[in-house]
Amino acid sequence: MARDPRAWLSVATAIFAIAWGGNEFTPLLVMYKRDGLPVTTVDLLLFEYVLGIVPALLIGGPLSDRYGRRPLMLPAPVIAASGSLLLAFGSSSVPMLSAGRVLCGAALGLAMAVGSSWLKELSQPPFAAETASGTGARRSAMSLTGGFGVGAGVAGVLAQWGPLPDSLPYLINVGLCLVAAAWILRAPETLVPEPTTRRLTEDLKIPAVAHRRFRLVVLPVALWLFACSATAYAIMPTLMMPKVHGAPIAFSALITVTTLGCGFAIQSVARRLDRPGTIRLPALALTLVATGMGLAAAASGPLTLWLTIATAIVLGLGFGIGLVAGLLEIERMARPDDLAGLTAVFYAVSYLGFGLPALMAMLHDSTGIGYPAMFTMLAVAAAGCLGLVARCRRS
Repeated sequence: MARDPRAWLSVATAIFAIAWGGNEFTPLLVMYKRDGLPVTTVDLLLFEYVLGIVPALLIGGPLSDRYGRRPLMLPAPVIAASGSLLLAFGSSSVPMLSAGRVLCGAALGLAMAVGSSWLKELSQPPFAAETASGTGARRSAMSLTGGFGVGAGVAGVLAQWGPLPDSLPYLINVGLCLVAAAWILRAPETLVPEPTTRRLTEDLKIPAVAHRRFRLVVLPVALWLFACSATAYAIMPTLMMPKVHGAPIAFSALITVTTLGCGFAIQSVARRLDRPGTIRLPALALTLVATGMGLAAAASGPLTLWLTIATAIVLGLGFGIGLVAGLLEIERMARPDDLAGLTAVFYAVSYLGFGLPALMAMLHDSTGIGYPAMFTMLAVAAAGCLGLVARCRRS
């Protein structure tokens, strides 16, 4: 059977559709809060899909290294569609919303760990022509970021001005995921499973996490990836609701698309800026994160519109560069049999950042600490991570 050099497109489409489903909930946060759900409850719903992401990442990645990419990735679009269905018909039920978020998270975890590895392998010989180093990582990062951004934009516009605001955005994703599920069936397997007598628990171990550069460069960047996103398009639009009461959902979608649009646009540039063995990209990402948190501190006091947009731009750039930096580092240090596992750990750590809105809301309610003070502390912490990365200037 002849190789299809465009087979990677089917996997990229599935990743895009699943990422769409993972982030379509975000601009609707202000809708649920406006309609009466407590702020902390809604922020916890945002975080709950991490409960699906992390196990799927940590188990799905190593399992795909053992059994192949197809068996683990093929169900992912269907799982995402199931989660979107629950969200579409569970707007008045917190348990249904929670279940939908967890399912969307599980699908996204599989897409990130297994789908990213599959896409990387389909982007190189013998499945495709020779490509530039890092092409697979770039395609994966752009598929994820594109899905996050387009999904949020469409959902926000429909929820603000379209019919069935609490259902239609999710139903569109159901259809998209089912199309992706049919197309991905044609993608070839890239990792032929080999007979082994090792226990499954041995496969779940990822020795490469002990790599010095992974600990001192990749993890300090990973910690901030989705903390950037959560700050820009979960916390700031909520704080700005009194200032944009005419169209709060559309404003939330605008900030989300701005953040992810900047993250998407910078990724091609980031690959060109990269210099293997240096800390150029990780250091640039953390510099932007620290700057963005400083801008968030400045914007969250007076609730300034233009500062909020500037915060989204800077944090979006930090997210995009950090995502590419982490994936490129992993691509260089991982062996074929632990690529998915190491990618899983990277994403699992990064997604903990979506707990930031709920944590900050609880701290604000229980201690009275203001958001400007908390963002200032986060800016200092990001600068501390930059100092840690600077100690590993050369591999």
